[in-house]
Amino acid sequence: MDAERPGPAPQGARTSAGRATDETLTHDRPQSPGGPLRIGILLPTREQAINGSYAAAPLLDFARRAESLGFDSLWAGDSLTARPRLDPLVVLSAAAAATERITVGTAALTPALRHPLIGANMVASLGHVARDRLVLGLGSGFPMPETEEEFASVGASFTGRVGRLDEIADLWRTAWSAGEPGRPTGFQGKYWQADRLDRLPSPATPGGPPLWLAGSDTPKVLARAATRYDGWLPFLPDADAYGRATRRIAELAAEAGRGPGAVTPALYATITVDSDAGAAKAELEHYIRHYYGRSLDQMSAIQAYGWGSAEQCAEWLGGYVRAGARHLVLRIGSLEPEAQLKEVAEVLLPAVREIDRTLTQGETTP
Repeated sequence: MDAERPGPAPQGARTSAGRATDETLTHDRPQSPGGPLRIGILLPTREQAINGSYAAAPLLDFARRAESLGFDSLWAGDSLTARPRLDPLVVLSAAAAATERITVGTAALTPALRHPLIGANMVASLGHVARDRLVLGLGSGFPMPETEEEFASVGASFTGRVGRLDEIADLWRTAWSAGEPGRPTGFQGKYWQADRLDRLPSPATPGGPPLWLAGSDTPKVLARAATRYDGWLPFLPDADAYGRATRRIAELAAEAGRGPGAVTPALYATITVDSDAGAAKAELEHYIRHYYGRSLDQMSAIQAYGWGSAEQCAEWLGGYVRAGARHLVLRIGSLEPEAQLKEVAEVLLPAVREIDRTLTQGETTP
């Protein structure tokens, strides 16, 4: 994977992830999967923990402010000991109760850190608070030594974690439909077996919330996203690669008999907004070193990072919209993200939505 700087600073930024002038991106852009572009923001649970605070009130203030500023969704990450923070399902339940319209979701939940029946129960409970405003991004575990240690701390096997994730998703879906007439009430898998699933609380929405796969763009990941999940949530640092992947997912989903729009192409991206691109990059570097204990250069080889003015960050994100992204999950790359929230909402959001509007008009113009 190309490790060039993926940010939108004036010098050296990628063409493909910046202005995305390659006509093939627009020409081959997948059709919108049933609805407008949606843009969400990550709750700063990890940032809060880095700063030594675990207070709930600021997170709920952040959630209410994000909703009032026009964000479409609100997300929380998950980690127990590798990158500690408050539990996302608990936080999102409070956030859902404190808001009215904004979607809440995990970006991403690691189901293996919880017994799958406890997880199914917690998710169903959260769903009743959020009603139809819940989406779950699911990950098998970030490939770092800290994550392997985290798995061991709860007695979970790091080996075979991909298959375990898929099986937990299958078990959850079985549990969430077990109360419907004629549906199975037991589950027999390779790793997990369970009976009397109909005794668990039924979900607020039939079948439970949408499940998105948080992963890369390897052939196996794309095949799993296309055939087993409702969305794909990567953090690819290259818009061209992202576009190729979304087209491949659409092809594989169609081959599997799934209708257009069955898999939502999403993106997890980190932005740091400052009119001084150098200052933005320095703040992002500081953030990444505290978050991951690694450099921006190291992490930008695998994750999408943009920095610079709000307009520059919007144009960079526009490269992914041109490549087919329909739901952007934004993480503000700062240990004090509240300071950038208003500018992101008032400048970046309308700029990205205008890029999408122009593209959509181009698709429908005879």
